[in-house]
Amino acid sequence: MPAYNAPLRDMRFVLHEVFEAPALWARLPKLAETVDGDTADAILEEAAKMTGQLLAPLNRSGDEEGAQWNDGVVTTPAGFKEAYATYIDGGWVGLAGNPAFGGMGMPKMLAVQFEEMVYSANNSFALYSALTSGACLAIDAHASEELRDTYLPPMYEGRWAGSMCLTEPHAGTDLGIIRTKAEPQADGSYKVSGTKIFITGGEQDLTENIVHLVLAKLPDAPAGPKGISLFLVPKHMVNTDGSLGERNAVSCGSIEHKMGIKASATCVMNFDGATGYLVGEANKGLAAMFTMMNYERLSIGIQGIGCAEASYQSAVAYARERIQSRAPTGAVAKDKAADPIIVHPDVRRMLLTMKGLTEGGRAFACYVGQQLDLAKFADDADERKRAEALVALLTPIAKAFFTDNGLESCVHGQQVFGGHGYIREWGQEQLVRDVRIAQIYEGTNGIQALDLLGRKVVADGGAALREFCAEVRHFAHKHETPYGSDLVVALERLEATSGWLLEQAKANPNEIGAASVEYLHLFGYVAYAYMWARMSAVAEARRSEDEAFYSAKLATAEFFFRRLLPRTLGLEASIRAGSESLFELTAEQF
Repeated sequence: MPAYNAPLRDMRFVLHEVFEAPALWARLPKLAETVDGDTADAILEEAAKMTGQLLAPLNRSGDEEGAQWNDGVVTTPAGFKEAYATYIDGGWVGLAGNPAFGGMGMPKMLAVQFEEMVYSANNSFALYSALTSGACLAIDAHASEELRDTYLPPMYEGRWAGSMCLTEPHAGTDLGIIRTKAEPQADGSYKVSGTKIFITGGEQDLTENIVHLVLAKLPDAPAGPKGISLFLVPKHMVNTDGSLGERNAVSCGSIEHKMGIKASATCVMNFDGATGYLVGEANKGLAAMFTMMNYERLSIGIQGIGCAEASYQSAVAYARERIQSRAPTGAVAKDKAADPIIVHPDVRRMLLTMKGLTEGGRAFACYVGQQLDLAKFADDADERKRAEALVALLTPIAKAFFTDNGLESCVHGQQVFGGHGYIREWGQEQLVRDVRIAQIYEGTNGIQALDLLGRKVVADGGAALREFCAEVRHFAHKHETPYGSDLVVALERLEATSGWLLEQAKANPNEIGAASVEYLHLFGYVAYAYMWARMSAVAEARRSEDEAFYSAKLATAEFFFRRLLPRTLGLEASIRAGSESLFELTAEQF
């Protein structure tokens, strides 16, 4: 069974050296009281032990057994309940939660690294708590004081879980056509009726209660997305003293039989006049739900990084041990019948692609986490506003680019194993199956690309994009880095392509959809180039302190700039080819 060891040295490098997180936390009063570098290191150490020793050993067995449904009752695989009890004893569900309701209040820069560990160790297990954390954010930001006081403490404690109920059989991306209804009651509650599908953790046996956040429409609601409200619907009603009462009229009709994440219960949920409570304002539920959705989008992006890291660790270990053929330049392991496959150029290409994309993604996740921390904790209003704009701009990139790269990396890892990568016990085929969903749920990657280009670039005339580009250019001109000129060239390519698209979109609305996926990838590679320039600058300055680590970082940066960043050339060419060729076929000709 493949082992997982959290990449603590690299995580600390990103957190402490590249982004100097402890210094940032020290100047943010609300974080200065909560966390410092030593605290962060201690949390990462404990998280590494927990994920490697508790969660990773359940990954394959959980996949083999899967979640089971029987007459409305869902059972998680053997060992999950006991592992979850240990998990919540450690306070992990509330790691970044509001301390006013029992959370630990840790910064997002630290939380993203913890989330990567959990996803690397056990994707299915990670999803149960990830949905709870996102639901807590939405409740904390939009619900009444009474709802917050009642539901958040047991959710942050982990005794109660959360779910996100959006999709219906006929309505996925187009939530404006949902049919779930909410009827107001005399006591201020609502009766919620309808069916939701693809509900992660909608039913399970890990927690005492499940708190469903449900999108529904009031009787007099306007048509479309402006008529959606958000409701809190508990599985069990809650008594005034906080104890659990009778079962609410919500049930699990079935669970899906899926390609991957089989130990995660993906449920069909039926609401049959279930009692619910309005969260936020009537008819403004979609905006409230986006608080949760944006959290989940970053989290699912990190799923891509976590799977890629797990695949990389196994692939490197295998490549060092598996002997096949001789190196092109002559025998390396002369005492053996053949050389380890890590000597072969194509194997190295795959491993370095995995390493370059995964470490670049880890740094970018920490960067997005930094912006979230500034948006939440900075005293200066302008600093908060700038960080909020960057978060909005970069979230779709994080979700889609992380997960697209996650699949590419997991496929490379499987390929390194050759035929053994297709066999279950090596773990690589499970990672390919598990990571594939990350490109689909929480808004498909195509939708993320449309959001980035249409809403975050074209809609504001590129204002947030210019803010990001100015930061990158300032870094390239101010800091000594081996790749400053390469970074500026890539940045100029992004700026020029963005300007071209802004002009094209004025005349032809199809240009946005035609270019959006390639544009997101172009932006993603430039963002990773910024991360690798920052990492290489630190590695160059500190190389003498730890030659093995920093020289490896510099060599990986070299590979990224020479072999991966040139992908932007093809992406630009594809974008500039325009939308016309997409519409030359009639529907019948496909």
